[in-house]
Amino acid sequence: MDTEKTIPIVIGVTGHRAIRQQDRPALMAAVKVELEKLRALCPHSRLVMLNSLAEGADLLCADAAEALDIPVVAVLPRERADYERDFGEAALARFAHHCERAEQVFVSPSTEPLPPDGVSRAYAFRQAGIYVAAHCHVLLALWDGEPGKHGCGTAEVVDFAWKGSYCPAAGMSLRSGSNEAVIHIFTPRGEQTDTAPGTVQVLGSRETVLDIIHRTDDFNHNASKVSSTENSRLPEGHDRDPILERIETISRTAGKLSRQYARLYRRVLALLAVASALLTFAFLMYDEAQAIWMILVCGMMLLSAWACQRYAVRSDCHRRYIEYRVLAECLRVQTYLRYAGSRVQVSELLSWTQQEETAWILDALCALTIGNVPGEAHDIRSCWVEAQRDYHRQACKSAGKKLSASERTVRFALFLSVGLYLLGVGYELLCGGLIFRPSLIVADVELWRTVLKILIGTISAVTLFVANFYGRLSLPRTLSDHQKMERFYTNMTAEMEKHGQTEALLRVLAREELTENGNWCSYQRDNKPDLSL
Repeated sequence: MDTEKTIPIVIGVTGHRAIRQQDRPALMAAVKVELEKLRALCPHSRLVMLNSLAEGADLLCADAAEALDIPVVAVLPRERADYERDFGEAALARFAHHCERAEQVFVSPSTEPLPPDGVSRAYAFRQAGIYVAAHCHVLLALWDGEPGKHGCGTAEVVDFAWKGSYCPAAGMSLRSGSNEAVIHIFTPRGEQTDTAPGTVQVLGSRETVLDIIHRTDDFNHNASKVSSTENSRLPEGHDRDPILERIETISRTAGKLSRQYARLYRRVLALLAVASALLTFAFLMYDEAQAIWMILVCGMMLLSAWACQRYAVRSDCHRRYIEYRVLAECLRVQTYLRYAGSRVQVSELLSWTQQEETAWILDALCALTIGNVPGEAHDIRSCWVEAQRDYHRQACKSAGKKLSASERTVRFALFLSVGLYLLGVGYELLCGGLIFRPSLIVADVELWRTVLKILIGTISAVTLFVANFYGRLSLPRTLSDHQKMERFYTNMTAEMEKHGQTEALLRVLAREELTENGNWCSYQRDNKPDLSL
């Protein structure tokens, strides 16, 4: 599996420290079973455990991950030297072992505003808990089910994931029971004996999370088939940041996949339009020309249209085309933000509608940004602002040409329909006796009348189908979007000249790109390839 082109399925961990020795075997077995279940759900993805490695439940889960060869990313509440004071001798050795095998070890950044009295121990643990809850697909909670008392324990982390009950300094809490599941593994304290240790229940929407995991795994499966991607959009040297490198690689992979499915989607639309036109012609031949065998052609065209529509459903080309482009655009914006040294997260800027409609993309953004904050800041004027201005400028020309070609095609078909109609009227006036006695004698009036009926009906149907085909490509809206974004980036170029590369300007850039992408996604969702064409 090419991990650089795939999105990890992140399993967060929270739990209390006071684990009874007699409960460890049952808890270890329960954790392993749940991890194996999750692994079976996503055969084309790799699991990663996000873990603060605290004594007790965290270390137990890290041991289970090691036994199953699942990598760990360690997000510590405090600097390692300070954090190590929390551990007993045996636990400290296990902590050091898991830090050594971890893919990353870093201190959790603050999500909520800093308190007036500074960073306390409770605040640091709370921020680590928020980070775990906000960056995982599924949260494993080794918990006794009792409410929290200090604002930074296991119960609070469960609420962060299940109810989004935290107050970020920027944006909104990303998690709720509608897009994250909590696997509660009952872990008693003291003398609690009401429920057997290791008993499992799921909090939140299991169905939604299964769908998120399925769609993520589906992307990873398709990404593994992409042989190569385009050149980097960033100047040389960005590969010193592995997180940035991975985000950009997946963005380019998603973009390439989106274009592949876009071509398939447009082919399906074209085939449906052709089948519809041929069906109309065959029916008119059957009805007007008494070509009885044409009824079989009608059946063949109906079957062909149905098969084409079923293929579109099976290939899921429409959804993949849209959602992979959304993923590519979101990650591209995140790439530029990180390259600019900004700590702004794209996941914080998505609208509620975008979060609800593409929850798996929200989870992907959270999973792929796990790790240290950006270490370097670079000028993004040329690679982002000016490059996007030039891209939209060229796209305007391309979209304009396509729109002109579509308008010419539809206009020609319409003129042909009108011309045939006028020809039919003239024929009936001169030869058919519509008003006056025929002035031209034709050997077989009905034959030519039938030919005209077939031509007029077929061309009229073709006009309708062609117009519907181009209508589903949304060319006028696409051109308008490119024109607006070209003007936006031209304006942003001028703003950067005046004020430089400020955090506020970067946030505006990111938000406008995401809004434009959300609008595109919204109107494209209505253009499914179906038999109504």
